[in-house]
Amino acid sequence: MNKKIPVYLEIGSKRTFAGAMDWPGWCRSGRDEESALQSLVDCGARYARVVRGKEFKFRAPADAASLVVVERLKGNATTDFGAPDLAPASDATPMKEAELKHLQAVLKACWRAFDASVKSANGKELRKGPRGGGRELDGVVRHVLESDGSYLSSLGWRAAQDEGADIGEELKRLRKAILEGLTAAAHGKIAERGPRGGHRWKPRYFVRRSTWHVLDHAWEIEDRVDDGG
Repeated sequence: MNKKIPVYLEIGSKRTFAGAMDWPGWCRSGRDEESALQSLVDCGARYARVVRGKEFKFRAPADAASLVVVERLKGNATTDFGAPDLAPASDATPMKEAELKHLQAVLKACWRAFDASVKSANGKELRKGPRGGGRELDGVVRHVLESDGSYLSSLGWRAAQDEGADIGEELKRLRKAILEGLTAAAHGKIAERGPRGGHRWKPRYFVRRSTWHVLDHAWEIEDRVDDGG
């Protein structure tokens, strides 16, 4: 019998997120617990294309019965706004080297997926929303870059700046800093509280938030590409 996949729920008043404990980036939302879990199942095959290969051994579930909820978290305004904002309790436990390597590999896989979606959409029109909203491709890339920079700061690390660099070089520099910062945090080399007393993000939650955001926009680009059909 296959083992069930452990997931956690972040339950707001208007929106609920379901996230896989061991597979950051595989996180979806719905109006309630049932719809969030079903949304997670529905994008399982899509996530499997991101973390493909023998190093991951990920298999998308056939239905929600393959999932088991191991923790429920009370959501907040950010949850209802549309972003997972809370860390499961186990995220605070020490991280072993094998898990660090797994998280680094998942991060890189999500970056590859995002880069591939951007490359595929280059020179193509992105469909607007029903009210004409939606960033252009360059705007999406810039938004992801700036968000990851902010997330990295919340972890307690920063990337070197080069105002003359193009956005591709900025992404490379930021991603290098992310891997460095994640390693430092996992090894306990970053203080838990910042200079002004605020709690810094745990490395697991940092990866959860970053990978969710990167994939959310990678899939947004894929879904909005107008191929002229």
